[in-house]
Amino acid sequence: METGTATLKNYRQAPRKVRLIAGLIKGREAKEALTILRFTPKRASLPIVKLLESALSNVRNAGASDKDSFRIANMTVDKGVVMKRSMPRARGRAFPIKKRTSHVTITIERMETAPKAKKAVKETKTAVKKTVAVKKAPAKKKTATKE
Repeated sequence: METGTATLKNYRQAPRKVRLIAGLIKGREAKEALTILRFTPKRASLPIVKLLESALSNVRNAGASDKDSFRIANMTVDKGVVMKRSMPRARGRAFPIKKRTSHVTITIERMETAPKAKKAVKETKTAVKKTVAVKKAPAKKKTATKE
């Protein structure tokens, strides 16, 4: 199976924010992921679009045809270098500021063209209960009688 990878190092945004975008597209078809990213109003979406297009061109340069469809097999967002700065505060003090960076790696693979066979659905207890359940007659209302 043909796979392709692309890596973005030292992207100047916190990994926590980039992982939100990674979760949206992980496991999806590449064309669908590109569409989702183009309409997502997050700052990290544009660099990830470029990264995905780079991974697609990497796998096509390796010999895959343009007609092949690919899916995102894996996408990891790791912690990068943390730049440490300080903010001046009152009375000559300084508070630390951590400017975080991310390392983003994307792996794509060619999708199978033949449809996969569906797995047999196992019967669960709830499904069995639904088929075996017998309709109960509605309970009669009790009326109070005065003697």
